[in-house]
Amino acid sequence: MSESSLLQDAPLIVFEVDAGSTVVAWNRRAELVFGKDAGEVVGRALAEVLPLARGSWRDLVDAAGPKPTVWEVRLGEAERAIEAWAQVVPGAAGGASRTIVYGHDGTARVQAEARAALESTMLTAIKDNLEISLWATDERGTFLFMDGKSMASLGMTPDQFVGQNIFEMYGAAGNNERIAAAIAGQPEVTKGVELHGHFFDTWYIPVAEDPNEVRLVGVTLNVSEAKRAELELRGKLELIERQQEVIRVLATPIIEVWDGVLTMPIVGLIDTARTAEIMDSLLQAVTQTRARFAILDLTGVEVVDTGTASHLIKMIQAIRLLGAEGILTGIHPTIAQTMVALGIDLSHVGVHAKLRDALKHCLRSGSTGARTSTRPATG
Repeated sequence: MSESSLLQDAPLIVFEVDAGSTVVAWNRRAELVFGKDAGEVVGRALAEVLPLARGSWRDLVDAAGPKPTVWEVRLGEAERAIEAWAQVVPGAAGGASRTIVYGHDGTARVQAEARAALESTMLTAIKDNLEISLWATDERGTFLFMDGKSMASLGMTPDQFVGQNIFEMYGAAGNNERIAAAIAGQPEVTKGVELHGHFFDTWYIPVAEDPNEVRLVGVTLNVSEAKRAELELRGKLELIERQQEVIRVLATPIIEVWDGVLTMPIVGLIDTARTAEIMDSLLQAVTQTRARFAILDLTGVEVVDTGTASHLIKMIQAIRLLGAEGILTGIHPTIAQTMVALGIDLSHVGVHAKLRDALKHCLRSGSTGARTSTRPATG
């Protein structure tokens, strides 16, 4: 078999150019890769047939040798990465030399390498600038890799724990079942776990097949600042709730002014929700103290809505069911108009203009031992 036949059937791209870089031979592999038949290529300048994105084919010829170089060839709108090397063959009897170029299509590999380089750059930027640590373990939980900015923040060095076992190191955190599940193929997440005096969120990412025996990749984010802010906010909310409770108690204090006599001065705007709270507090106080009288002093309330007015009357009725007398004092004219407009029956409610008058009524009723009158009082 001739050399020419061998080159035609070679699994590599093979073409030949003369001293002037004109194509004189073009094998079948070159036809397949470049999509150009030998008939349309032979006799044309190589730079015209295969224009390069950068550099020149002359550089390849000048650097002839066994070491391959990647050349980016333009084929219309597309580019192909050809890994090629050249062999200079001297001409017979002092004739002009010729150059044989051997190569193969390395486009897929070059693109994969470029993507890997890009991903590596992105990964490095992330781990070097965010408060995270990236780590990986094998199927036994042995650390194979660990690095990231958060490690430096904790005074640790990259790969400090490589060779150690995650189950043994962090078993006390109570995440071993989640880690085992992740190694087995189930993605897991843990939130706000405290380690080394900091709080961390961790994502456990299973890896099915890897030549480096990686079975679990972890991303651990230091959330200490956010966690402390959350705890601080929660503490403030709890403080506000306690303060609001104190304000509610102070706004509607229940005072035992005499044996068996309770008074609740109400100040400010009252609505249906606040009325329900007042009723609950007052009924509990009546039960606990076994009071015979409960006075609601409305002197500090100028306006109530229709629903609240009805609730006040229901409160008086509930007090009566507990065996005590409910008394209203200090009703503002606007409130009186609201009650009249609603047609509320006050014939069975003790009503006094002033708190002093209600207290006199309670003392007189208490001293005589008589039950309370259900007839409204005046003045």
